[in-house]
Amino acid sequence: MSPPPPDDADPGGSEGSDGDLPSPVSDEPAPDRELERRHRNRKRPAALLTLFALGVVYGDIGTSPIYAFRESLHGHRTLPPSPANVLGILSLIFWSLIVIISVKYLFYILRAQNEGEGGILALAALLDPWRTGRRAIALAGMFGAALLYGDGMITPAISVLSAVEGLEVAAPGMGPWVVPIAIVILVLLFSVQHRGTARVGAVFGPVMMVWFLSLSALGISGILREPGVLAGASPGYAIRFFADNGFRGFLVLGTVFLVVTGGEALYADLGHFGARPIRLGWFGLVLPSLLLNYFGQGALLLDGASAGQPFYELAPSWGRYPLVGLATAATVIASQAVISGVFSLTRQAIQLGQSPRFRVEQTSREDIGQVYVPAMNWVMMVATVGLVLGFRSSGGLAAAYGVAVSTTFVLTTLLAYRVSRERWGWSFATATLVTAGFLIVDVSFLGANMFKIHQGGWFPLLVAWAIWFLMSTWSRGRRLIAQRLREGVPTMKELIGDIAKRGIPRVPGTAVFLSHESEGAPPILRHHLERNGSLHETVLLVTALTSNLPRVPLKHRIESEDLGSGFYRVIGHYGFVQRQNIPWLVDRFLEGEATAGGSEETVPLDAVGDITYYVGRERPIPVRELGMSRSRAALFTLLSRNSPRPDDLFLLPRDKVVEIGMQVEV
Repeated sequence: MSPPPPDDADPGGSEGSDGDLPSPVSDEPAPDRELERRHRNRKRPAALLTLFALGVVYGDIGTSPIYAFRESLHGHRTLPPSPANVLGILSLIFWSLIVIISVKYLFYILRAQNEGEGGILALAALLDPWRTGRRAIALAGMFGAALLYGDGMITPAISVLSAVEGLEVAAPGMGPWVVPIAIVILVLLFSVQHRGTARVGAVFGPVMMVWFLSLSALGISGILREPGVLAGASPGYAIRFFADNGFRGFLVLGTVFLVVTGGEALYADLGHFGARPIRLGWFGLVLPSLLLNYFGQGALLLDGASAGQPFYELAPSWGRYPLVGLATAATVIASQAVISGVFSLTRQAIQLGQSPRFRVEQTSREDIGQVYVPAMNWVMMVATVGLVLGFRSSGGLAAAYGVAVSTTFVLTTLLAYRVSRERWGWSFATATLVTAGFLIVDVSFLGANMFKIHQGGWFPLLVAWAIWFLMSTWSRGRRLIAQRLREGVPTMKELIGDIAKRGIPRVPGTAVFLSHESEGAPPILRHHLERNGSLHETVLLVTALTSNLPRVPLKHRIESEDLGSGFYRVIGHYGFVQRQNIPWLVDRFLEGEATAGGSEETVPLDAVGDITYYVGRERPIPVRELGMSRSRAALFTLLSRNSPRPDDLFLLPRDKVVEIGMQVEV
C-alpha cells in the first residue's frame, strides 16, 4: 500500500474536502462542502471574488500607510523632513512595493501553489521535507512558521494602536485614552473569535473597498498641493538618499520595510481565493491606493506641514473623526485576518505532526478555512495586550515589527529556489539569478531590521524560538515514540497465527484499533490481548495518514486490505488542512467504499454488530540515554499529558471508546 498518487488530484485542490463536519440534519459528515464552495468560487465573477479578497488578503499591508511613512522619517534614526529625504524615502517605498510585492510575491511566489494552498508550510511541503535527508527544509519551514506567530501578535497591537492614535490629532486632549481604548478593542476582538468570522466576513470586503478608496482620495488631495512629489518614483532619489545619509540611510530600510509586511500573509491566503483575484485586487486597487496615499503624505511634508501624523493630517478637520473610525475598522479587519491565519497555520502544523496537539474547533459548516484554536487565541490576546502596555505607542511597536517578517521573507525565497529547481524544472543559472536578485533585497531589509533587536525586535524572535522549540520537541518526541513502539513488532500474519494457536476467544461485534503505523501489528492491539485475553470477531486496524497535499480527493481517501480471519487494515489519507474523522472513515469502509488500492471484499454486515473504538494513550518516561535531553523529555511529557483526548481529535463517540495506557521511554 502507498499514499494516493497526487497526479490524479485536482491541481486547484477543488476535488474532495474535509468530509468531517456533521450536517445540521444528520450525523453524516458533509464531504463535498469544500468542493462545492471552491466550485462556487470559480463560477463567481472575478470582480466579486476580488472584492471578497480585499477584506482578507490585504488588511495587513493595506493599513500600513497609517504609520509606515511616519516611522520612516521619525523612527529610531530620525531624519529631517527635507525634500531630498522625503523623495528618497518615497522612492524606496515605491520600489519596495514593486519589487517585493508586485514581482516577487504576485508573479513568482504565488506560482508555488500546493494544490491551491499557499504559506510557508505549504511551500515547504511541496519539497517533501520529511523525507530522509531533508531535515534542513523541514526546519526552515518550521522556523518560518514559528516566526509568523510573533508577527500575528504584533500586527493587531500596532494596527489598532496606530488607528486609535488618530484621536490625538482630532482631539489632542484624548491622548491619555489611546492605550485604554486600544486594549478594549483588542480584548473584544479576541473574545469573539469563538463565534467565527463567517457572518462578519461578509462586510470585510466592502469596508476595505471604502478604506482603499479613501486612501486614494486623501493621497490625491495631498498630491494636488505639491505635484512635484511624483518625481519620487524615480530610483535615482533612492540612490541619492543612500549616498547622502550613508549608514543611517541603510538603517531606514528597517522602517521602510513596514510597507511590505503583509506580503507573507498575502501568500498564506492564496487558498481562499486563488491567484487571479489576488492579482486583480492588487494591481486594480490596492497598489494604486497605497502609492497615492504615500505620495500624498510626502507632498504634505514638501508643502511645509508637520510630520507628526501625516496620514491623519491629510484629512480636513471635519473628516478626522470619521477617518479614525474607518481606520479602526480597517485595522480590526487586518487583525482578524492575521489571527485567522495563525489559527489555520496551527491546524496545518498539528496535521503535519510538527506541533503539539491543541483543540481545534470548526466555526463554519461551509468554509474549511475558518477554525478556532482556543489555546492560541488566549495566548495571543495576553501577548498583544502586553505589547500595547509595554510599548504604549505604534512608534515603539514599529521597532519590534519587521524582524520576524524579514526573516520569513528570506526563508521563503530560499525555499522557492528549491521549488523552482525541483518542481518547475528551472535551470541552475535561471533559478540562481532570480533568487540572488530577490535575496539582495531581502537580506538588505533583514540586515537593517537586525539593528532594531535591542529596541523590541527581540520579542518576535523570542516568540519564534519558543514556538520552534515546542514544535521541534514535539516532532522529535513523536518520532522517538514511534521508534519505541515499532521495536519487536510482529507482522500481522504472525500475530493472527499466534491468536489462532492460543485459542483466544472471539466475541461478537467490531473492534476498531487506531494505529500510528500502516504496517505491522499495532501495539495497542497487543496490549489489549495481554490484558483482556479476548477479541472481537471483526477487527479493523485504522490509520490516518497526513499527506503533503492540502487535500486528498475522495477517490483517494480510503485504502483497505483484507488480512484474513476477520482482520482488516483501513488507511485514511488526509490533506494537512482536512480534519481526520475516523467514524466517517469506518462507515465508508463498512459500506464498501474503499477506493484507493483496496480489495473488493467487504465485511459481512451480520458480522459488524456494535463498534468499539480502542485508542492508545502513550505516557512518555524520560530516559536521557535514549535520545532526548532531560529538559526536552520533560517538556514533551507535559505536552503529551495535556494533549486533547483522541476521541476529540478524531471525532470518536465517547460512549464507544476504550482507552488503553502505555508507558514508553523517550
